[in-house]
Amino acid sequence: MSNSEIKISAFDGTGEFSAYIAEPEGADGPGLVVLQEVFGVNQNMRDVADGFAKMGYRVCVPDLFWRIEPGVQLDSASEEGREKAMELFGKFQPATGLQDSMAALAFMKERCEKVGVVGYCMGGRLAYHMATASDADCLVGYYGVGIETVLDQAPNIKNPLMLHIPAEDHLCQPEAQAKINEALGDNPLVDLHTYAGAGHAFARVGGQGYVESAAKLANVRSAEFFSRNLR
Repeated sequence: MSNSEIKISAFDGTGEFSAYIAEPEGADGPGLVVLQEVFGVNQNMRDVADGFAKMGYRVCVPDLFWRIEPGVQLDSASEEGREKAMELFGKFQPATGLQDSMAALAFMKERCEKVGVVGYCMGGRLAYHMATASDADCLVGYYGVGIETVLDQAPNIKNPLMLHIPAEDHLCQPEAQAKINEALGDNPLVDLHTYAGAGHAFARVGGQGYVESAAKLANVRSAEFFSRNLR
């Protein structure tokens, strides 16, 4: 496995942003775009990318905060890191974030026959957005924040989407979860999985909210989903 950092041109012509690239031995295989949490392209996101690369995927993790502050790498375990993350998230514009995610997808589409998307937290909502607006071959969202506010876009979903929803997510309350299930539950392209006893960021290894049993189950489901749709 190898890793590097590259530059991707923004669709709106305003500049270039960095992306972490992780590739399997031989640099061959389907592609994955990993969409970051609010802590930037930090060690956790790079570890996630490396894990997928070891499974045979070519992985791209774009810096979605570049328009605000390039190169953000925050420690989710520190109070300072969490405060900075909330500050950046407050300035983040989902519309431009979606466009930058689409640019990363286009970059990978030029190099791979099939490309999937997986997003976490902030990136989980973007994965849903991309399911309604992009040509990604399949998409996965972990504990996306605010999906219930953009369910009017659900009829535009055209490729397989899997969402992992922790039942105890304080950022996606039961009422919001009910709206998601009502809007997406009967869609044959959407797989919804709810995890009892798990809260937000249950799959972030080393995080305060990590729940090993739920994380392992969600990751197995994601791996099978990607294998089914990308290979």
